[in-house]
Amino acid sequence: MLSEELRKKIRLIEISTRKLVDDAMSGQYKSHFKGQGVQFSEHRLYVPGDDVRHIDWKVSARSRDPLVKKYEEERELTVFLVVDVSASESFGSAEKTKSEVTAETAAMLASAAIHSGDRVGVLLFGGEVEKVIPPKKGRQHILRIVKDLLTYRPRTQGTDLAGALDAAGRIMKHSGVIFLISDFMANDYEFALKRLAKRHDVVAITVADERESEIPEIGTLLMMDPETGDERLVDTSSYAFKKWFTQYRNMHEQKTRLALKGARVDELKIVTKEDYGEALVRYFRARSRKRR
Repeated sequence: MLSEELRKKIRLIEISTRKLVDDAMSGQYKSHFKGQGVQFSEHRLYVPGDDVRHIDWKVSARSRDPLVKKYEEERELTVFLVVDVSASESFGSAEKTKSEVTAETAAMLASAAIHSGDRVGVLLFGGEVEKVIPPKKGRQHILRIVKDLLTYRPRTQGTDLAGALDAAGRIMKHSGVIFLISDFMANDYEFALKRLAKRHDVVAITVADERESEIPEIGTLLMMDPETGDERLVDTSSYAFKKWFTQYRNMHEQKTRLALKGARVDELKIVTKEDYGEALVRYFRARSRKRR
């Protein structure tokens, strides 16, 4: 049974999704994520007037007849959400934690895809792949996805982003759209990301909290690494700590930026205190202008 609070949250996501579909995904969504919008159907005999670029020379040589490739429009898209549920996502200084914003952003994208007539699947990962929901259509399917995204609690420590990307590649047999939602607090995932992006349209959504960029001066503080559980006393007012923290933050941001750029993956950054629905709408509008 769903709690009343969860029912309200699901309903709110459904309402917000309508704006996303109307403003950014109605008409634009498929054209941007379909590539050429066609897939190979069959071979047929060449007739005068056919585009010679469509002749399949290898098959024609075997059959001894000129054959052209026949294509048909792709009418269905598979959208796959690869969602980070690791412990570092539990951080939050605003009204919502990173994990809550991550879950609700993924739920909104899933709802928008379902409303557009596409199949949607989900992979949740932490220290390993924890749960996979195979791509399907339908309202009951999206309700299951939204419920799991909003209520799931990780079982493992750490963040195996590379393993999650490889698993997504095995599950997605044909080209589709993959939304990768994470804070990218992980190592050695660059090659796996490049390999996945060669076959699919990958969009990275990085979720961050403003306190991850700037820690206020509040004296001595016990800080814990959410991924490992290690604890350490730090003086937030000390110059040495501020210098170390700034360097660490800059290195992480640069590493993430270079990894995404190297794989030619689009990035959308969402901060926990902002309206993630509006951020998604702005992203798709900007993507629309860039592709004109």
